[in-house]
Amino acid sequence: MLQPSAAFLSPVRPRSVARWLIVVAALIVAMVVVGGITRLTESGLSITQWKPISGIIPPLTQAQWQAEFDGYKRIPEYAAFNQGMTLDGFKRIFFWEYTHRLLGRVIGAAFGLPLLWFAIRRRIPAGYGWRLVALLALGGLQGAIGWWMVASGLSVRTDVSHVRLAVHLLTALTILAGIVWTALDLIALHHNPLARPARLTRIAAVALALLVVQLIYGAFTAGLDAGYAFASWPLMGDALFPAGVPMVDPGWRNAVDNPVVVQFIHRWWAFAAAAGLVWLAVRAIRMGSGAGRWVIGLVALQIGLGIATLLSGVQIDLAVAHQANAALLLIATVCAAHAVGRRPA
Repeated sequence: MLQPSAAFLSPVRPRSVARWLIVVAALIVAMVVVGGITRLTESGLSITQWKPISGIIPPLTQAQWQAEFDGYKRIPEYAAFNQGMTLDGFKRIFFWEYTHRLLGRVIGAAFGLPLLWFAIRRRIPAGYGWRLVALLALGGLQGAIGWWMVASGLSVRTDVSHVRLAVHLLTALTILAGIVWTALDLIALHHNPLARPARLTRIAAVALALLVVQLIYGAFTAGLDAGYAFASWPLMGDALFPAGVPMVDPGWRNAVDNPVVVQFIHRWWAFAAAAGLVWLAVRAIRMGSGAGRWVIGLVALQIGLGIATLLSGVQIDLAVAHQANAALLLIATVCAAHAVGRRPA
């Protein structure tokens, strides 16, 4: 008489958990895109209070809209750049910041509630619960980081700190990478119950480190509006590095705070990152992973979008595509790194 296998009797469902994580990853990519639009439309300071619960409901009456607008009028950005803005103009910038925050809450619910359900139903494979809880906690921290970033532009500055912006973006992308890596481990476990989690190899760590530096400088470039400094390629004006650029003391701060230096680094570090990513991609292709081809294609597209963004004077649609492609490139890189790091069952 046939007997059901232990796998059939087990409540554990690695494929279901992986599918859920892929949906959450897609939402995070959407969040990165909306965040880019929010930054490029100078909408990020339109909401001057952090209300994690009550903030879900937008202004509904004329009085509520006016109260939000009055709050915006009290910050330096309004006094410096937007005096004379109408309430309708305020509503347009409010829309993007509100959408960005609302999407963050949606992601929190889309992660936290199914995680609770999977845990209660014992669907999560052994050893993965702690990973998922850690990712959830990092997501909660990301909300606080977002407000910490916004708060930097509410009293003295006319924009948010570019360093805090970089922390905010890198935290989001770290969560994205962790979710994708975990989903891939779970898919492997679905195909083979004896599969072990992939390891991060040296080549993958180097490629990811090079990419992370480039992502940091992308955030610095956005936060400092450094993309507007020189709209030419490959030269900055008529030189590889323009003469007479004012420098700050101490010297190391130029690599963080000087828009011209930041743009220069972002331009050329891209090729160091590309070399590392292609190296990883070739290794993944040799191991039979299609992710390597995606990495190569997305690297080429990312460089093209970066150059086009500069030459266009930071046209919003190109700049948003550049940021969205960065998130997709990170996903492809994680997939390639995972393929290279697979271990025998």
